[in-house]
Amino acid sequence: MAVTESLHEVERPAAFWSALAELLGDRLSRRAADREAHGHDESWHPAVPPEAVAHVRSTEEVAAVVRLCAAHGVPVIPFGAGTSFEGHVAALRGGVSLDFSGMNRILEVRPADMDVTLEPGVTREQLNVALRDHGLFFPIDPGASATLGGMASTRASGTNAVRYGTMRDVVLALTVVLGDGQVIRTGGRARKSSAGYDLTRLFVGSEGTLGVITELTIRLFGVPDTISAAVCSFPSAAHAVDTVITVIQSGVPVARAEFLDAQAIGAVNRRSGSTLAERPTLFFEFHGTAAAVAEQAELVQAIAVDHDSGPFEWATRAEDRSRLWKARHEAYWAIVGSRPGARGWPTDVCVPLSRLAEAVVAARADLDQLPFPAAIVGHVGDGNFHCVLAIEPGSPEEIAAAEWLNVRLVARALAAGGTCTGEHGIGFGKLPFMVAEHGPAIAVMRAIKTALDPAGLLNPGKVVPPVGAVAPDFSKFKDVL
Repeated sequence: MAVTESLHEVERPAAFWSALAELLGDRLSRRAADREAHGHDESWHPAVPPEAVAHVRSTEEVAAVVRLCAAHGVPVIPFGAGTSFEGHVAALRGGVSLDFSGMNRILEVRPADMDVTLEPGVTREQLNVALRDHGLFFPIDPGASATLGGMASTRASGTNAVRYGTMRDVVLALTVVLGDGQVIRTGGRARKSSAGYDLTRLFVGSEGTLGVITELTIRLFGVPDTISAAVCSFPSAAHAVDTVITVIQSGVPVARAEFLDAQAIGAVNRRSGSTLAERPTLFFEFHGTAAAVAEQAELVQAIAVDHDSGPFEWATRAEDRSRLWKARHEAYWAIVGSRPGARGWPTDVCVPLSRLAEAVVAARADLDQLPFPAAIVGHVGDGNFHCVLAIEPGSPEEIAAAEWLNVRLVARALAAGGTCTGEHGIGFGKLPFMVAEHGPAIAVMRAIKTALDPAGLLNPGKVVPPVGAVAPDFSKFKDVL
């Protein structure tokens, strides 16, 4: 049965709905519009709505809802802001969507320890506004107005990952509701520990399939004394990516190193009114003391010139940097918006740095064969790049062409020692690639899932392929292997 079909024409006991309504009151919604809004993310995947939406307000309330659902065999799907890309929030087997927008309190900022404890519905923008007066900031920046709970669940990263790491690196501790309603706490506020299994990192990236995150303690960073940004273009994608590879291998601690190909720059210019040269382009940002930033910028500029870059456009004032990065963050919507009525299909592979240039060049050659607009953007400082496809969602031909492109990208990434997803996660959209990437280790993942969620009620149908799942047939793409 296709995942887009209705999989949950199940008659739940009246006692279940009565108990849930008694617990939540008018914060339990079974309205069609609410259900539809919670059944899809930003991807091309069609909506699969839940049976109800529970607007939860506390860990205790989440635990009570989960216990009720467990008692009646009802699935539970956590929902943050719905900005994911692989169908993470689709209610493939029905159930209740847990909406965390009401759990958006910043519980305690501890400037001396440079950490914060907060609820999962807090967004990264909300957090950074609250941190301004403390001289601190939270660097993980996937671009979207994502919640911290959702970012932890998908192990998000983004534009600053090359210097500050990903969610895996900054989450110190979690409060988690397990599938039976039990509440546990993992980790602590110490910066390191050797005390047993690392349960915190087990739940980070698990996409709500092992437990429901209801509180996070996160590492913070000091706002740099000086920040400078620059943009420069190149005659080819290979020149641009080779520049980044040389910069990283030279040990220059750039904070951001972002790539947009000529097609992406053209879309950004048309959307934002910018006048960037429509050539493969790098966006850099440097953090540190004034002297360190000047030294980093000088080194990077020299490396770029060695790779035939055009002139550097500098941005040191906050408003100029914001303008520059706004253009970068709008690239996805600019590409999709270049075709009226299109839906975005963003791919997400990551390869070892030494294989990045060939992967990007080969991907661009594949994109040139597609019958719809497509462009490349990437966090190239850590080998992660995205092809953004603007497809007509109702066209079987275009969906087939997008699938062709996606499989080729993944086949090439895995052959290079990379991964099918650098930051978007698996959801159900990338399930077919899990066996190809992990092989027998899938059985271990399945055992962990079964141990923590024996009834299979926590965001079912995501991350771990079912028993008997086989890897895609990459043999017809021998030219990429």
